[in-house]
Amino acid sequence: MTITPSFNTNESLPGELAELINRLPTHKYKKWIEQSLATLLRMGSGEIDRLDWKILTASLLDMERGFQTFYPYRHIRKVTFFGSARLPSDTPEYQMAVDFGRRVTELGFMLMTGGGGGIMQAGNEGAGKDKSFGLNIQLPFEQSANHFIDGDPKLIHFKYFFTRKLFLLRESDAIGVFPGGFGTQDEAFECLTLCQTGRYGPVPLILIDRPGGDYWTDWDAYVDKHLVKRGLVNPEDRSVYTITDDLDVACEAITSFYRVYHSSRYVGEQFVIRLKSELKDSDVEWLNENFSDILVKGKIQKTSAFPQETGDESFDLPRLAMYFNQRDLGRLYQMISAINRMNPTSPESEHPERK
Repeated sequence: MTITPSFNTNESLPGELAELINRLPTHKYKKWIEQSLATLLRMGSGEIDRLDWKILTASLLDMERGFQTFYPYRHIRKVTFFGSARLPSDTPEYQMAVDFGRRVTELGFMLMTGGGGGIMQAGNEGAGKDKSFGLNIQLPFEQSANHFIDGDPKLIHFKYFFTRKLFLLRESDAIGVFPGGFGTQDEAFECLTLCQTGRYGPVPLILIDRPGGDYWTDWDAYVDKHLVKRGLVNPEDRSVYTITDDLDVACEAITSFYRVYHSSRYVGEQFVIRLKSELKDSDVEWLNENFSDILVKGKIQKTSAFPQETGDESFDLPRLAMYFNQRDLGRLYQMISAINRMNPTSPESEHPERK
């Protein structure tokens, strides 16, 4: 899918820019547009090379394609599949990816893959073209778009890996990782790093193997032996991911994550967890008794939306607010799991796939 910029020649640029400047005082996103324009002006006044401008321009075009493609689907939760491009259709892993793609879309989610072959093709096959996205990248081998997503307007061709990964994660509300090579390992560790550092999520991250397989259990044994036991990561960091060879477990890991938990964000210094239903006072007291170690001060408290959240589409949802230490993300995942097992004071949402 190719999106043509709103101006095609340099001759029209001054008029387009003047129109934007005139509309800027009343624009909904005035602050961010001003900051973007100011950055470009500083760069234009500085000393950077032609190649730098080419990288910047291509990156912006990548992001424009992504933003415009995903915008109509922004209220639907999505699951991203990672895995080998080399696994053929007669392997158990491929068939599991087909089945998992079908099952997550039956639950109401949409599916995103890298748009290539192997596990990516299997995911698009299982989900079907209407419920699929393909985020493709041009490589000298292995990476033409699979025929289950080829030609669909939800297939995006990216120039850069980093912009492609940005959208595979930014738009995703759950990650399913199947066995794969260097690329898959890179994607798995990057997801873990971003989850562990709080730069992505919280979201469910499921590492899926064929029945009886040892790909992820051996990987987990390595993590335990060389990372956990040497103190290079916290033992609780393993709570960020789930390892399974059972698609029932994989589906439950996704749907249960959004049973009561809705989303989260920082408002000033406080970490705010949006909930689909309000928790009982006794449940919040229990959370304080069991998770006070992740706070820098104060307590976990029930709250309504903050003034800074005015206009947010989740404004009416109940919330928990706390001064999170921004370090113990594994423990935060454990707390979210506990919240999702609680009985709220009002009926919880029946549609975890809706943002």
